[in-house]
Amino acid sequence: MRNLIKYSICCIAILSAVSCKKDWLDRQSQTILGNDQVMNDPKLIVGLLANFYDRIPTDASLTGRWQQHTAYDDAVWSGGGNAGDIERNSIPAYATNRWTLWDYGFVRDVNLAMENMETVGTSLTVDQKKQFNAEFRFLRAFDYFEMVKRMGGVPIITTQLLVDEKGDVAALQRPRNKEAEVYDFIASECDAIKDAIGNGGSSTRANKYAVLALKSRAMLFAASVAKYNSQLTPNITLPGGEVGIPAARANEYYQKALDAAKEIIAGPYALYKGNPSPGENFSEVFVKKQGNTEVILAQDFLQSKGRNHGFSYDNIARGIREDNLGSSAIAPSLNLVESYDYLDGSVGTLKTRNATNTDFIYYNKPEDIFANKDGRLYGTVIYPGTSFKGLQVGLQAGVMEWNATTNSYTVREGNLGSLFTDGKTLTGISGPQRATQDVSNTGFNLRKYIDPAPGSSNRGRQSDVWWVRFRLGEVYLNAAEAAFELGQTGVALGYINTLRERAGFPANSLTSLTIEKLLNERRAELAFEDHRLWDLIRTRRATAVWNGQASNPQAMQRALYGYRVVRPGDAARHDKYVYVELVAPRFLTPRLFQVQNYYSAVPQNVIDANPKIIRNPFQ
Repeated sequence: MRNLIKYSICCIAILSAVSCKKDWLDRQSQTILGNDQVMNDPKLIVGLLANFYDRIPTDASLTGRWQQHTAYDDAVWSGGGNAGDIERNSIPAYATNRWTLWDYGFVRDVNLAMENMETVGTSLTVDQKKQFNAEFRFLRAFDYFEMVKRMGGVPIITTQLLVDEKGDVAALQRPRNKEAEVYDFIASECDAIKDAIGNGGSSTRANKYAVLALKSRAMLFAASVAKYNSQLTPNITLPGGEVGIPAARANEYYQKALDAAKEIIAGPYALYKGNPSPGENFSEVFVKKQGNTEVILAQDFLQSKGRNHGFSYDNIARGIREDNLGSSAIAPSLNLVESYDYLDGSVGTLKTRNATNTDFIYYNKPEDIFANKDGRLYGTVIYPGTSFKGLQVGLQAGVMEWNATTNSYTVREGNLGSLFTDGKTLTGISGPQRATQDVSNTGFNLRKYIDPAPGSSNRGRQSDVWWVRFRLGEVYLNAAEAAFELGQTGVALGYINTLRERAGFPANSLTSLTIEKLLNERRAELAFEDHRLWDLIRTRRATAVWNGQASNPQAMQRALYGYRVVRPGDAARHDKYVYVELVAPRFLTPRLFQVQNYYSAVPQNVIDANPKIIRNPFQ
C-alpha cells in the first residue's frame, strides 16, 4: 500500500436504516465496529495500524510540535503570536518535564490489538497474523525507544493489565525496568520481527529495513549513554539501574548499531542522487516521493485525499508566500549555517571582515559569501541571493551609505520591498527585519521540507510533503559513529566521505575524525529532522553547548544581516554587499540545559498511582 491514510474505525457509518423494536438494547451497534469485525478484516487492521503510525511520538515534525525546531540552536522563532518570543526565544532554563513521555495509552492500545487479533481473528491466515503481529511489535518497540531516550528505564508491559474482580490494582503496579533492559528489549523485538514484518518496498509501513533502522538508532543511543554518562560529572545513575548503563556495555551496543546499519546499507536502498546539483539534490531528498531510493520510512500525506499539513504555509519565505497570513516562522540561525564546511575542507565560519578587522569584505553578489560551501547548506537553508519556486526570495536588511564627513557608514533600513533613493532595493521583500513577525529575523529562511509545488503554501491547498522517519543518510552516519567508537576509523571515514561526496566534496575529503566532527556532520546532514537535541543528550554534551552563558556563541542564536553598499566613486565598494553578524534580534535568553534535563521528570500522577515508580535523579 503506497500511502497509509488514517481510518476513523470507530465512526464507520452503516447506511441501512434502523427500525424501532423492543429489543433495540440487544442490537449490535450500527456505528461502532466490534473487535471481531475489525480483527477479521485485513483492511480494517491496516486502518488501525495507520492510526498507530500517526501516533508515533516525536519532539518536532511537520505536524506535531513543529515549533520546537526553534527551541534549540538551529533556528529562531520569527513567527507571530504574542507568546512566541517568550515561549521559544526566551527559555531561561529547559523545564525538567519538557520532554516527558509516559505513553502507556499507546502501549495498551497496541497490546490490546495484538491480543484481540490472536483471540478473535479467526478469519486471518497464519501468515497474516504473523505479519500484523510483527508490525504491531515494531510500533510498540518504537514507542519504547521514544520513552527510554527521554525517561531512562520504564516498565516493560507486553500484555493487557486487567483489574481483578476485587478491584485490586496492586498486582498491576510494575516497577521501572533498568534503562539497559529497555534497550535490550527493543533490540530483541527488532531481531524477532525483522524477517516476519513483510511490507517490502513500502516507504510508509515498516519493513525489514525500517526495523533495522530503529535498532541502529536505538543501539547507538544506548552505546552513547553507556560511554558518555560515565564520563559526566556528576554521573547520573540510580541504584537499581533505572537510569544509567554500565560503561562496559558501550562496545556491545556500538557493535549492534553498526551491524544493523551495515545490513541496511547492503540492502535495496541508495543515497538519492536525482539531481546533478548537490544543493538541489539534497533538497529533493525530502520532497520527491516517486523514485526516492533513500527514504526507508515516512509519515505520508496525500493531497487527493485531503490529507495535508500547513508546514509550508507557516514557514515559506515572506516574499514568495501565496495567500498566507503567516510565513517565515522557523528562521535558521547563523549557528547552523556556519556548521557547514567549505568544500576545501576549511571550517564553515563565514568571512565578513578583512584579516585586520579594519573593514568589511565586499562581495559582488549577495550569495558570494556562501560560495564553495557544503551543498547541504543550500538544500537546507534559503540564504541571500538564492531563489525558490523560480522566484528570488529577496533577503537584504538594508543599505550602508558612506558618509564622507564622518568617514563611516550610515545604516539605512526600511519597509519590506522598499527602494532606496537611487531606485535600487533598500530592504528585501523577505527582510530580514529586526522585530517584525512572520519575517525572517536571522537573515535566513528554511528550505528543507518546504514544498516547491505551486499553491502548496496556500491555505486551501497546503502541502503533502512527507515527514521522513528513517532514511539512508542517517544510517550512514550511525554506521560511521559506531565504527569510529569501536576503533574502526577507516571504516567510519568511508561512510562519512560517501555522504560528503554527495554534498559536493571531493572524494576522501576527510582523512581523520573526532566525535565532535561526527556530531557536526550529523548536524549538517540531519538539521530539522529531530536529531540535534537527542545527539547532544546521548553524548552528554548538551550541558556544555547550552550552558546559559551569553558569552558562549553556542548558547546564543546568531543572525547575519546583509547590506548593499552605497559609496559612489569607490568602484571597489559601491554596489557591493557586506554582512554584519549579530545576536538574533528577537532572541532574548541564552539556552540553558542543566544536568537534570538529561532525564525527564516522571509525572507526579504516575508516582501517585504507583508507589513502585521512583523519580529520576535531581528531580
